[in-house]
Amino acid sequence: MNSLNLQYNPRIDQLRWLAATIVFLFHFQLEYRGLGGPALVTPWAGLITEGHTGVGLFFTLSGFLFMQIALHQKGIVYGDFVRNRVLRIFPLFLTIFLVATSIGRDNFQPQDLLYVFATNLGHAPTSGTPITGAAWTISLEFLFYMVFPFLARFAMERGPGYLLNLLLLMFFFKLSAYTVNENSTLMYFCTFVGRFDQFLIGMLAAMLYQQPRIRGRLHAFSPWLLLISFALVVCDTAALHRIAPFGATPKSVFWIFWSMIESLGWAIFILAWVSFQPRLPAPIERVLCHGGKVSFSFYLLHMALLHLLATQVGMVRLVGNGWIDAAIMILITYVATWLLATLSYNTIEEPFLRMRRHYGKDKSTRIGEIATTQ
Repeated sequence: MNSLNLQYNPRIDQLRWLAATIVFLFHFQLEYRGLGGPALVTPWAGLITEGHTGVGLFFTLSGFLFMQIALHQKGIVYGDFVRNRVLRIFPLFLTIFLVATSIGRDNFQPQDLLYVFATNLGHAPTSGTPITGAAWTISLEFLFYMVFPFLARFAMERGPGYLLNLLLLMFFFKLSAYTVNENSTLMYFCTFVGRFDQFLIGMLAAMLYQQPRIRGRLHAFSPWLLLISFALVVCDTAALHRIAPFGATPKSVFWIFWSMIESLGWAIFILAWVSFQPRLPAPIERVLCHGGKVSFSFYLLHMALLHLLATQVGMVRLVGNGWIDAAIMILITYVATWLLATLSYNTIEEPFLRMRRHYGKDKSTRIGEIATTQ
């Protein structure tokens, strides 16, 4: 799809595909264990057992991508930017929200409609059922969109130090909030206090990538950086699984530092991947880029399909080996989710995406293609 804001980079779509796939595997293993399947007990499988780290990749990537656009366009026109964001996320998000309110109609209160702006807080309708539970991230994304043009302007005026100062303030908020919240893990997992620093770290990564000297070194050392950053992500999820796993640890000091460590690993991975020169084989690139294109639908719909199959089909025992049967189930459910996401993208998302407009201040840079979530 043509765009007016930034040259298309297939690496960004590939990263979106990766993030959605990690979250998919995380929820698959939860459903599979619920059916009596074998559990992954080694901390080194934390990339799956703590696969909510895919959300951290999404948030970091959002900060990186939009800061790239702001730097390229030399600024953001606020109204046009927010208009594009609404067209991008609200058609499908509101569909999921209406499904949630329909399911919970017996307990619905008119004021619950306000939860459309805060699906990550309290008893939002989307949190009442596993099939719509992934929607909690959208409110945080939109909060970031609302303030991003201001953050980008101030960061471009004052330099990366401005974002570092914001990160220091966020860390202070994390420390102070820990002392008064007895369920601090959930607070760090899904609120402004716990997640906003990941957007900021993504923005910082984009400002680093903008520097020609740094970009040249990234191109030269990207293979090594990919290995190092992947090791950081694996070690972070392994430590989380071992020290304070999500869902089993209501309060832990580790979670104060967790989001920054997680986002740092993903930020380095993003920088390394967008700098990586060798191209993947063309068929693989097309498949992964399509996965990135439909990743928003994939993310919001995968839990519904997984839960539907778990409750109506149950455990598939084709060969009698738990791990092989799990691999077969992953393949079947992944392909089914991919097809469902493609249907959703073509039907709900794509018509609204065609209504977007240029939102940069530099009117001379209306060139190229852009991935569908920009």
